[in-house]
Amino acid sequence: MKERMSPGDRAPRSGQYEQVGPRGGRTGHERTVTRGEPLPPTPRSGMGYVLVDPTKN
Repeated sequence: MKERMSPGDRAPRSGQYEQVGPRGGRTGHERTVTRGEPLPPTPRSGMGYVLVDPTKN
């Protein structure tokens, strides 16, 4: 299973991060985040992010 990160955590890699529900369910909503930038807030508490498509550069 991929590592789940919380909003406000610094992104370890640049790429597409998908919002996941409190129990890990996929939402289909993705955000592009650059390495070192904080992950954006989620619409509901308990949600988080998983890296689904890292950049190749």
